[in-house]
Amino acid sequence: MKEVIIETLKKYKWKILIQVLFIGINIYLLTYPSIIIGNIIDMLYDLENNKQEILNNTYYLIGICFILLIVRGIWKYFEVIIVRRFERDVKVNFFKRFLKLKLKDIQNIKNGEIMSYFVKDINELRSTAYRIFSHGPRIGFTFIIAIFQMIQSVNLYLTIAVMVPIIVGAYCVVKIKAYVETSFKKSQEMFTQMSEYIQESTDSIRTTKAYSCEKSQLKEFIRRNKRVKQSNNAVDVFSNLITLCLNICFGSCYAISLIYGSKLVIEGTITIGELVTFNGYIGLFVGPIKWLPNLISRFKRAQISYKRLDEIYKLDLEKINEKNTFKKDRLDGNIQIRNLSFSYPGFIDNALKNINLDIRKGETLGILGTIGSGKTTLMNLITRLYNVPDGKIIIDGKDINQIPIEILRNNICYITQDNFLFSSSLKDNISLFKEEYEDEEIKDSTKKAIVYEDIKKMPEGINTVIGERGGDLSGGQKQRIAISRAFLKESPILIFDDTFSALDNKTSEKLLQNIKELSKEKTCIIISNKVSDVKNSDKIIVLDNGNIVESGKHDELISNKGIYSQFYNQQSTKAESDFLS
Repeated sequence: MKEVIIETLKKYKWKILIQVLFIGINIYLLTYPSIIIGNIIDMLYDLENNKQEILNNTYYLIGICFILLIVRGIWKYFEVIIVRRFERDVKVNFFKRFLKLKLKDIQNIKNGEIMSYFVKDINELRSTAYRIFSHGPRIGFTFIIAIFQMIQSVNLYLTIAVMVPIIVGAYCVVKIKAYVETSFKKSQEMFTQMSEYIQESTDSIRTTKAYSCEKSQLKEFIRRNKRVKQSNNAVDVFSNLITLCLNICFGSCYAISLIYGSKLVIEGTITIGELVTFNGYIGLFVGPIKWLPNLISRFKRAQISYKRLDEIYKLDLEKINEKNTFKKDRLDGNIQIRNLSFSYPGFIDNALKNINLDIRKGETLGILGTIGSGKTTLMNLITRLYNVPDGKIIIDGKDINQIPIEILRNNICYITQDNFLFSSSLKDNISLFKEEYEDEEIKDSTKKAIVYEDIKKMPEGINTVIGERGGDLSGGQKQRIAISRAFLKESPILIFDDTFSALDNKTSEKLLQNIKELSKEKTCIIISNKVSDVKNSDKIIVLDNGNIVESGKHDELISNKGIYSQFYNQQSTKAESDFLS
């Protein structure tokens, strides 16, 4: 994360230097109005003789204000550009990083936490960067230039006396800032938990309404919201305590200036005009004194956000764009699996145990099994969503770990069981936002997936924008739109992971015929809990508790009177009872 921030800031180093330069010019020019006003006050004792000089000083004051307006405008322009582009670049880099994370790490991160990274943490970095680039130089230039002018043009001892409360204020900030950090960290945790709960509530809104759980959901929301409020109140209390301490110190500065300064005026050490000028210099410290606690508080918040983001940057990445030593971009699709066992990170029990398989190009493999039997786990390993031990999966005679991930996945069309759809047009969902496909190709894929007639009835046809996660569509429509991707993407390996569960038997049978035609020269794997989906496969295996317990063709497995036969009998009996009813 550190390298990302440094590299991002390097892109804008000249803009940052220009901004700092104009901030310095701005602070230097701000000292002139106090000097001019002080001079005018001293000249009022002899108004008749100093009329022209007073008038000239008034013109100078107006001119300085006009120049200040221009300088401030230039500085603010660069400030906005730097901060907003910094935020954009960090978000883009973080999103790229997130897309490259390994699946095992992504699954451990909740959706609400991911949103808090983008909404809360990166915005915290942006807000802190804004204050560092803006308030930081202003504080530094104000203290250097104003103190120099106070000593040079007014009085050294008066300046030292006024600086004492400022030092006391700085000490108070150091003492209180630790409490700000602790309270903000707790506030951040409460906000993350709140985001996660809201995400879950929106995702489960249909279930909530179906079971009339609105009251319990609202009660839990109020409880969590109260915790967020309490943690935010603690942050505000300590932050305001810092501001209060510094305001007291600032008021003390004016008191010392008026008391000690008046004594120096009476003694003739300084003039009234110089005292007014000195008080004007003190006014320059108003901003920096108020910004200082906020800057420190923001910096502490940014440290917490930085650490949270840095934890993501420490996670291992998939080597998607690894150096390509592979000789071809297109695979044939011959898959061999040898003595493959696998357990998920953090689990002792194996999800797969001693799997051995041969799948040839042009063959269709059917995989049958109950939930948790290891069907999807096997597909996750074939697509290298999890690390695969060397020598266990061979594709076209090559160890899967020697095939670049990008080439491997470009050669596999994996229609997953969740049928995820984006909040975009049907065209984008089928083409997965790739512009290489013509509209006619996309329409043809929907015809083969038997969803074209449904799409024709929609307001804008293939360009109809669907709701979040395809909420506007039925379960069967979502499955067939996802299956359309297989007919569009020219992949030598096709995987259908329980993608026919929401289809009626007639539609499912027609679709399987189209898939059979599509996969004549391809490797096809069909995973299902339904015998009817896999019965026409060239080879069928039955997975149970991570083991291949049966293997063969449909008729062979029926005659074996094993698990497959039990599935068949149960589903046949259910189909008959449904028909009779």
